[in-house]
Amino acid sequence: MKKQKSEALFEKAKTYFPGGVNSPVRAFRSVGGTPLFIDRGKGSHIWDADGNEYIDFCCSWGPLILGHANPKVVDAIKATVEKGSSFGAPTELENKLAELILSNNEFIEKIRFVSSGTEAVMSAIRLARGFTKRNKILKFEGCYHGHSDSLLVKAGSGLVTLGNTSSAGIPEAFVNETIVCPLNNKEAVKEAFAKFRNEISCIIIEPIPANNGLLLQDKSYLQFLRDICTEDKALLIFDEVISGFRIGFTGAAGYYNVKPDIITYGKIIGGGLPVGAYGASAEIMSKISPEGDVYQAGTLSGNPVAMAAGIAQLTECMKKGFYEELEKKVSGLKSQISSPGVKIFSIGSIFWIAFTDREKMQRAEEIDTNSMKCFRKLYHELLERGIYLGPSGYEVGFVSAAHTEQDLKKAAEMISESIKKA
Repeated sequence: MKKQKSEALFEKAKTYFPGGVNSPVRAFRSVGGTPLFIDRGKGSHIWDADGNEYIDFCCSWGPLILGHANPKVVDAIKATVEKGSSFGAPTELENKLAELILSNNEFIEKIRFVSSGTEAVMSAIRLARGFTKRNKILKFEGCYHGHSDSLLVKAGSGLVTLGNTSSAGIPEAFVNETIVCPLNNKEAVKEAFAKFRNEISCIIIEPIPANNGLLLQDKSYLQFLRDICTEDKALLIFDEVISGFRIGFTGAAGYYNVKPDIITYGKIIGGGLPVGAYGASAEIMSKISPEGDVYQAGTLSGNPVAMAAGIAQLTECMKKGFYEELEKKVSGLKSQISSPGVKIFSIGSIFWIAFTDREKMQRAEEIDTNSMKCFRKLYHELLERGIYLGPSGYEVGFVSAAHTEQDLKKAAEMISESIKKA
């Protein structure tokens, strides 16, 4: 496997960017070695700067549900960008994408487009605080919601604590408004609401936690969160930046049939371009400026090129049997891989390879940190065999519509071989 060009590019990148990258996980610190510089992608395959070819299960961390350079998405982008790339003014494409989403999603009535998942979540938190006139938020250890100040907070030493900062540069005042509880622990949430009654503006959760392993929650737990929020007049936020439009058109809310107050989206609705969104009932969304007094703005929000890409992609996702076919692909991949001490957890078209004997993993502390040494070996064995995953054992993999039966058969063989080496 040739690496000379990627290695040279990385050395040059380190003179331009902190750590040589523009997002930390890309630096390969978790798996070791030099990050691959990707040159191009087509369908389910990518090629790096050295010409090495891989079957891609990262899919740009999820948004490429149709695969790389899907012709319909590419054509939509080309046709739109020829008219202009940005106006900072409304376009009809915003209306079209909003109508496509809202007319097929019973869980939200109005939507606001932004430019990233982090921005969507940050705005949703501000909206929840503005609507309830309360300051505190409750989040969970093992869920990631982007890098805004209020949410880069990890658990303290007790069962129910005001959190500790997980990044330098976050004022203590922000941390003191964030309560962190373990996942899948009803008593901890009850204790938090008892301790901070009438102070909690919202609970925010990834209903399908997929940023720290794939920690699948029971419907009963999500319904419990819905009920306790209703009882205390707090809002429930589902962060569906990953799960939205990935396991079904209505995401985890539809999958579990649990209705949150606010939902955040990203990834798939931009067809691979930078985009995010948040939505809620008309009543809650009426608090957003210019209609209400919760301010949120963005020059590139509703960017026409991103809107066109999103329309093209979501139109494909709407086709009959689309999600069922993706789930079948993952089931087929899993069925061909069997190894003691390794489990593949999955939901819809999302999967996670874990070095564990557990049949179920629902909390962050259930992940054996020592198992990441095994993943590190597995990762490089897979690269040598032409299989590309996200460079961290805590990250999930994605199957796209572009993955063929041949791709999945080869991947299963290569994963099985590589596990033996790890």
